[in-house]
Amino acid sequence: MSDSAIKNLMDVEYLDSDQLGISYQRFEPGFVSIDGHSHEVQEEAYVILSGSGQIKLGDEVVELKKWDVVRVAPKVVRGFDAGPDGLELIAVGAKKPEGGDGVIAKGRWAAPGA
Repeated sequence: MSDSAIKNLMDVEYLDSDQLGISYQRFEPGFVSIDGHSHEVQEEAYVILSGSGQIKLGDEVVELKKWDVVRVAPKVVRGFDAGPDGLELIAVGAKKPEGGDGVIAKGRWAAPGA
């Protein structure tokens, strides 16, 4: 592994880091996250770049707007809903075990119209 890495965010698949990961996520206007996820050991943070929406953290729903930063402990189940202008964010994750440690939580929200 080199001492540094420079990548365009839109081209990141592998940052050559064993301590963190980063991804860009874009949700269309009105997107509803039916499923959520948590982690065994990996902490994450999300930076809202544009749009608005909500994040569900366990049973709590929090409104999001541009430049909000959300830190989420590993065991907390999370998922996003996008507002009328969509939702764009960067997700940053801390060190994780080889092979990942994500756990999908089915049915975090009711289906739209349910």
